[in-house]
Amino acid sequence: MKNKHWYDYLWIVSLSYLILGFFNILFAWLGLLCFFIPLIIAVTQGSKGYCNRYCGRGQLFGLLGGRFGLSRKQDIPAWMRSKWFRYGFLIFFFVMFFQMLWNTYLVFAGASDLKQVVTLLWTFKLPWQWAYHGTLFHPGVAQFAFGFYSVMLTSTVLGLVTMVLFKPRSWCVYCPMGTMTQLICKVKNGSKDPSCPTANKV
Repeated sequence: MKNKHWYDYLWIVSLSYLILGFFNILFAWLGLLCFFIPLIIAVTQGSKGYCNRYCGRGQLFGLLGGRFGLSRKQDIPAWMRSKWFRYGFLIFFFVMFFQMLWNTYLVFAGASDLKQVVTLLWTFKLPWQWAYHGTLFHPGVAQFAFGFYSVMLTSTVLGLVTMVLFKPRSWCVYCPMGTMTQLICKVKNGSKDPSCPTANKV
């Protein structure tokens, strides 16, 4: 049996993040660790070490789809592996991310009121008032938390859907962070470097 390491249990961190954000939205700020750590590893080591070893979300999908059998375990369609889809999704992700930052700026600038909603799939606005209890911080801090939690929850839902329809870690194929770290890896090591695959692996 494979020996377990501490990082094999990071799926607990990913699950805890979603639960904590449900009860207190300010915990959503912790999600920035999942944004910066992969980039730091890619820049300093020229590898996708985070994706391959430390990604708690990928582990969670692997656990639910593999051990618990919630996946059909079918190959993901070729078009979802294609560069145009992965890069297109990355661009779309950044557009939505910067829109979230703009909404946060408006609250900080006093041009807009705090919106205590979580936007699922960039479309459905879900009331989330119970998760914000008021703090000593500026409302813009909470606005960023609501927006970032929306991003994290949306990506989790997309990952769960593709987990059920295809292989457990199908999200890893088109994950924006995986695509970004892959691009960094290519620049740092050269596009033909064997340690930098041309497509994210499931």
